[in-house]
Amino acid sequence: MEENLKKRILQAQQGNKDVLNELVLENKGLIINVARKFENRGYEFDDLYQIGAIGFIKAVQKFDFSYNVMLSTFAVTYIIGEIKRFLRDNGPIKISRQIKEISKKIALEQRNNPNITIEELAKIFNVDKEEIALALDSENCIRSLEDKSDDDEIPLIDKLSSKENNEEIIVNKLALKQCINNLEPREKKIILLRYYKCQTQKKVADIIGISQVQVSRIEKKVLENLSKELKEA
Repeated sequence: MEENLKKRILQAQQGNKDVLNELVLENKGLIINVARKFENRGYEFDDLYQIGAIGFIKAVQKFDFSYNVMLSTFAVTYIIGEIKRFLRDNGPIKISRQIKEISKKIALEQRNNPNITIEELAKIFNVDKEEIALALDSENCIRSLEDKSDDDEIPLIDKLSSKENNEEIIVNKLALKQCINNLEPREKKIILLRYYKCQTQKKVADIIGISQVQVSRIEKKVLENLSKELKEA
């Protein structure tokens, strides 16, 4: 990322509204592209754009340079999440046939390469990354996070959710996927083995080559951090 952009993001995070407005205008095309995916749902496009802009502003405020991703890539999750929150509160979300078709193709690609990125998928299918993000979310590609693990019978989403405010914490599962992708390699492997492959802590310890106690400690730390990130999203 360019140093000038980093500087401006920091200025926006520190309360510089002029810089924040400039960033919104510079990314207007991105917001429009995402908002258009939610057209024909009974709402004016201008309303969807404004909601998407709010999502982009949240992305700027939450942006962490340690994630090593582009601002636009990071912002897609927040823009989609904000629009989905609006539609969820005001009516059902309908997924187009095109998005459904893309999601099926993505599933095939992910079988061969589970760690394939949104940008790589967009190039393969020659579509915008916003469509890839929507397709991933519509198909609930991280649906296994709702499944129970072998040894504790507690779904990951339940571990990351507040009993009092579950809907607000889990705004959309794509945000959780993004958080997981930002983990350190060993942390990510533990979470994937535990909640995607449904392996016990003992089995994960054997695979990685560390003790079960270490797996338990790392898992607990990651869950706490993920929960914190999702609460702030």
